[in-house]
Amino acid sequence: MGTVLSISPATKKASIMDSELAGEGVKNDKSLKRHSMFVSLSWKKLVANSAKKSAKKVTPNPLPARELPSSQVAQLNNENTRKTEEKKPKAPIPVPVPTVPTQKSNNDALALNGRLGTVQKQPSSLSLVSPRRIVIQASTGELLRCLGDFMCRRCFKLKELNSGEVILWFRNIDRTLLLQGWQDQGFITPANVVFVYLLCEDTITDSTDSCADLQGTFQTCLYLAYSYMGNEISYPLKPFMIDSNKDVFWETSLRIINRLSDKMLQLNADPHFFTEVFQDLKNQRDTSEANLDR
Repeated sequence: MGTVLSISPATKKASIMDSELAGEGVKNDKSLKRHSMFVSLSWKKLVANSAKKSAKKVTPNPLPARELPSSQVAQLNNENTRKTEEKKPKAPIPVPVPTVPTQKSNNDALALNGRLGTVQKQPSSLSLVSPRRIVIQASTGELLRCLGDFMCRRCFKLKELNSGEVILWFRNIDRTLLLQGWQDQGFITPANVVFVYLLCEDTITDSTDSCADLQGTFQTCLYLAYSYMGNEISYPLKPFMIDSNKDVFWETSLRIINRLSDKMLQLNADPHFFTEVFQDLKNQRDTSEANLDR
């Protein structure tokens, strides 16, 4: 037996219409895809063309600067100068210096506790005018020669004494202290020679008739000068003391200290007194020998 399928015209027509609609839908989808592809390509091409045009665009020449009037230029210069001056550091403020008031006369009236009183000028022994400065120059060797001449002139009874022998006594003691390590530098300087002369001028008398006594007294003065003016704390007695003068060494030392302590202190404290002693020592040079040296 066979089966027979029959399709009605209406159904056939409906199927035909459905197939046509499906075909049209496919066509529409393809057209839409093609259209969107064309739009995207045209948009990319437009962007690329605009980028090329902006790269090829030439910047026009800048406009020339506008010139300012001379009055405005001067004003700007003044403002710049003022700002520069303000940035500079300020100058220090001057400090007033106190001045000495002038002296008033004896009859000047001053108000004291509401009453007028007169001030009288009190007498004073101090002079307000500083003494004139005296400059004296002399070398160490010259002062040593003056000291030796003074010793020879004072001890005139010692006919065989000469200034070189006195200088040798001084130099031998100073050299011995250096060699034995009692001092690091020499003692003989112009100021120390002046100090030795101060002691000898008061201690050594014209009644000295023995060269040994003169040497003992002179070396006692040297010991006190080293102890007072030297750079070391203490000095040994042996280079200064003579065997025949041991008994009178300390007696002479104490006598010099008791009599000349004030002058020894004044010589270091008072420049004017030092200048006087310095000048006195320099004047002790033998005039005949000084003329020969010249």
